[in-house]
Amino acid sequence: MYGKIQITGKITVKTGMHIGGSDAFAAIGAVDSPVIRDVRTGQPMLPGSSLKGKIRSLLARKYNEQPVNHDDDALIIKRLFGSAKKGEDKVLNSRLIFSDMFLDKALLENLKKQGLLGATEIKFENTINRLTAVANPRQIERVIRGVKFNLDIIYDIYNMDNPKEIEDDFALLAEGMKLLEYDYLGGHGSRGYGKVEFSDLEASLVVGDIDDELMDKIKALLSGGKG
Repeated sequence: MYGKIQITGKITVKTGMHIGGSDAFAAIGAVDSPVIRDVRTGQPMLPGSSLKGKIRSLLARKYNEQPVNHDDDALIIKRLFGSAKKGEDKVLNSRLIFSDMFLDKALLENLKKQGLLGATEIKFENTINRLTAVANPRQIERVIRGVKFNLDIIYDIYNMDNPKEIEDDFALLAEGMKLLEYDYLGGHGSRGYGKVEFSDLEASLVVGDIDDELMDKIKALLSGGKG
């Protein structure tokens, strides 16, 4: 039997976050490093690929015996996040579908009430040439702290006859979220950028039918894994 579980919640930006967009057509005097934006609203967005890639890389640091290509990750990671490595008995499809995440609408309205035009700020930084002491200034756009993105992840159930495997998958995902809360998302994390927090995590069975006890365990794992 086949099924799907939807995971929803919020991702709150705790410190300014930079996930870069294209500056290929930037005008003279424009920001050196803009953030990626939703074309329709002009507001910053959080790509699902960025969140998925970061959580996977953090789990790989813990469970891989040595640094390897992601197709050589530990089996528990490949089972959840997928692998297209040639020579495998079969291609391991990712069980997780990460949607792109957009700003909470209530937050946008609140920003407008505060007189803010958007959800980003410009941070001025300098790099110093150690030989000449000459400063090289640059402008980096960041999503401001307090901004909330709507989380939306789908977990595909390929084998409903193995509830322990499903439970283990959610335990791993919850662990990855917790690891991320103690790390950073986006660029320049060593300088304080990109701290995030997960909240209001919920799991709902949207396709198929599984035992209520298993769903309760899944919800408890997500609740305990948010940090």
